[in-house]
Amino acid sequence: MSAERESVYNRIAVLRAERGVSRRELAAALGVHYQTIGYLERGEYSPSLHLALRMARFFEVPVEVVFSLAPFPRLGSAR
Repeated sequence: MSAERESVYNRIAVLRAERGVSRRELAAALGVHYQTIGYLERGEYSPSLHLALRMARFFEVPVEVVFSLAPFPRLGSAR
């Protein structure tokens, strides 16, 4: 296992923007502090499995749409 910090990438900000949901609204729906959403979005904090699954359920998408172990491709980029 690598000594580097394990990164978890996410699309929380994109999903929030698409749905017009503020950090505070998302935090309230998930039962966490709104600053936690900011930490998650910036990659400063990795969610628990329980929180990741609740967030995917909130957005009504598979958890892999919200979180990934590899960086997401930039929107509009060729695959």
